[in-house]
Amino acid sequence: MAQTALRRWWEHFKLDTEDVPKLLGAHTLARVEAQVAASEKLHSGEIRVCVEASLPGELLRRGVRSRERAIELFSSLRVWDTEVNNGVLIYVLLADHAIEVLADRGLSARVPAAQWAALVATMRDEFRKGAFEAGLTQAVATVGHLLHEHFPVADEATANPNELPNAPWVL
Repeated sequence: MAQTALRRWWEHFKLDTEDVPKLLGAHTLARVEAQVAASEKLHSGEIRVCVEASLPGELLRRGVRSRERAIELFSSLRVWDTEVNNGVLIYVLLADHAIEVLADRGLSARVPAAQWAALVATMRDEFRKGAFEAGLTQAVATVGHLLHEHFPVADEATANPNELPNAPWVL
């Protein structure tokens, strides 16, 4: 096994779900949940945040990378299943220091790849400084702005059903 593969296994071995609140901050997940809920009142989109400490051993053995895992979660968390096809997954894999943002076809067709890359770069910069909450909240704000720009709620009286949970999914 190569040195980098051993290092990856070690990084995944030493982190688990209980480490997520410790690394992100005790109240970060609750604040992100509230921010997602507030954002979704302004547009018809759905934002789903998923923070995974480490991959299960079977996925590591198969060599699954963050993008592949994000696509798997995009499906299993039903982000692709919103009425207007405008769900967005913000995925963080802590052990790999990886960030993936996946948008369903309704929004991805309207937002250039460079804009998504800039969002990820901003998150990465904040994470490198240890500012996990700032990185996550900036990402949610940016995604919310894009959804509001392309899928605004017609007026405050218009019902916008919450199709997906607002709480970050922690694995």
